[in-house]
Amino acid sequence: MLAPKLAFIDVETTGANPVIDRVTEIAILRVENGELVERWSSLVNPGIPIPANIQAFTGITDAMVADAPPYAAVADQVRALLAGCVFAAHNARFDYGFLKNEFQRIGQEFDAPVLCTVKLSRALFPQHHRHGLDALIERHGLTCTARHRAMGDTEALHQFAGMVAGQFERDVLEMAIVKAMKAPNRPAGLPEGVLEGMPEGPGVYLFYGENDLPLYVGRSVSLRSRVMSHFSGEPRKGKEAKIAQQVRRVDWRVTAGELGALLLESQLLRELKPAENRQPGETEAVFGLRYDAGRQRGAVLSREPLNGADPQGWGEVYGAFRARKEADNALRELAALYKLCPRRIGTEAWAEGACLAHAAKRCAGVCAGKESPAEHDQRLLKVLESLRLKRWPWAGPVTVHERHPDTGREAWHLLDRWCLIGSVDDEAALQALRAAPPAARFDLDTYRILLRWFDTPAGKATVSPL
Repeated sequence: MLAPKLAFIDVETTGANPVIDRVTEIAILRVENGELVERWSSLVNPGIPIPANIQAFTGITDAMVADAPPYAAVADQVRALLAGCVFAAHNARFDYGFLKNEFQRIGQEFDAPVLCTVKLSRALFPQHHRHGLDALIERHGLTCTARHRAMGDTEALHQFAGMVAGQFERDVLEMAIVKAMKAPNRPAGLPEGVLEGMPEGPGVYLFYGENDLPLYVGRSVSLRSRVMSHFSGEPRKGKEAKIAQQVRRVDWRVTAGELGALLLESQLLRELKPAENRQPGETEAVFGLRYDAGRQRGAVLSREPLNGADPQGWGEVYGAFRARKEADNALRELAALYKLCPRRIGTEAWAEGACLAHAAKRCAGVCAGKESPAEHDQRLLKVLESLRLKRWPWAGPVTVHERHPDTGREAWHLLDRWCLIGSVDDEAALQALRAAPPAARFDLDTYRILLRWFDTPAGKATVSPL
């Protein structure tokens, strides 16, 4: 076999995070010198409810574990079965992390050499892209009596190990075993198994540092691969090295697709303000420029707050700016190109007489009586169109439906006038949201996300006008 003493193991759990979730079932096959010497499995009472989606996935219910022993009652037997063995599992650091954390909860340490059969499969069959247990069962004709139950999955791994041990030359197998037993790079303060518990689908990940303070928020269409990339490969420098040194906890939120991840990331960045994400340099609220058609003297542009406001009635509002300096720079550029008066557009304080720009022939002279306010403002309104937010392409609200092909997770996003009205994960909730939608509340980051999203083939294909 792959080692003189092997323990093939699988655990079923209440979730994917070994720090907060618990084991609900364990199966172990102890193999010595290629011979199966002991076979053991047990349900485990996790001491917490099993989420409905996990019950549906594994078939293990709260009722089934109600009378099962807690982990403390089976810990000695688990330790004895694993003693002196290489710990072999599929995505092994996940199972290893769960058992290590279960032992820690009862005040015991646990360590073992770990062999991952996912890595073993990748090393021996590099021509294939999929190395999940379902793929191995299908590809190699393995028998699994109960998929997603601990003993059924463990038996399949035992078969896989026996198959590759008989198929490959010893030197090839030994090189693959070295790769399969290599421990992944991870921050020193991060618990074992956390990264391996992350799913591969789209979503948002969150790093926390000391005192559980938000450190960094990111998104990816493949969560586990992206997060692992933060800590693997070449030695990190700069910001990534700093994050790796400081991270103490990792959390994640799975989404149905990329748009959901983009919107959730934006929301969490606003709420958490993590230390290592870029923060806006200015703190002024987002505003646009409203044109006052009735003014004959003084500045005709005033600031109109945008974030959190309903876009209804923004006909005379132009642009979206985070700071006065940003708006003034845009207006000065337009003024220089179209000979607008800096006093009338508000970039220079109002005073009697001609402005300095007129003396330098950069203003057509509304301030000096050389043109009427109406003539000046007709030109101003034309150039302000270049700053206007893009018009909403539909007559009313639309929904965007996302469905991930691997996880089956779905989401519906209700959108109107560049505002996110709400996101739900089932059609009944969507109908309720449509029937009584909350007021539209504009957010500049959401506007920019949707603007880019609707310009992609995926964005255009998922829109359904109401």
